[in-house]
Amino acid sequence: MSYRLDAVVGEFDLLRGWAQGVPGAVVAPLRQRMGLLPLSGGLRGGLPSVLRDLSRGGPVAHLVADFWGGDGEQTAAVWRGGEQQWGPVHTSEFRGPREEWPINAALTRLGLAPAGPGAPDHRDLFAEVGLGQGRDEEDWHRAALSASGAADYDAWYEAERAARASEERAAAERALSERLPGVPAALDGKEIIALLGMPPGRWVGAAICHLQQLHLDHGPQSREGAESALRAWAAAQGLPSRAERAADSASPQDRSSGGI
Repeated sequence: MSYRLDAVVGEFDLLRGWAQGVPGAVVAPLRQRMGLLPLSGGLRGGLPSVLRDLSRGGPVAHLVADFWGGDGEQTAAVWRGGEQQWGPVHTSEFRGPREEWPINAALTRLGLAPAGPGAPDHRDLFAEVGLGQGRDEEDWHRAALSASGAADYDAWYEAERAARASEERAAAERALSERLPGVPAALDGKEIIALLGMPPGRWVGAAICHLQQLHLDHGPQSREGAESALRAWAAAQGLPSRAERAADSASPQDRSSGGI
């Protein structure tokens, strides 16, 4: 699998502010408040001018990488205050300490912090900042497009955090109703609907999963025991009882007549 990168990395809001006035320029968000500006077309042709302009607002790094399978090369340079401050440094042999590889060394000079000892990406800022999230220019353009509605990095981060939380909640809800293969339940879906007076849906699946877990924890359940356990489970979940559902569905006239 290939990996190609030719981009400027710097503080997201700095790059975004500059890119807004440049046709074809987009910025994809990275971690640690960083952004990535893919270099394509006219941007690559006017690269020295681009780096000078951007670095007057804050330090930026020009990062280049080209890999196929396990072989490849990378080059990095850091600009600050309108001048090239470090590099370019190039290598195609990745035998030394990971933090000394050109891209990691450049990211360190931007002030990025590596993961702490024991973290999965320890000493690898390339992975820590998220440069592995895209594999080519097209991927980074898609990432930039997905963040285009955010006013700044903080807005993008909050939206991403909310989206992740929503996905986690949805996954947890799906897990509630996922049946355990090969584990019997004392009641089937139709019997649960009749017992609890609930409509077909995910709560029926969750009830079946609960009965399966009871089977695993306590062995086979009698019908009476399963019904009692399900009523207690439904109450603990805050689900209305069959009588409460019937009362809620009754018409105002029915309720008035019932009170006479």
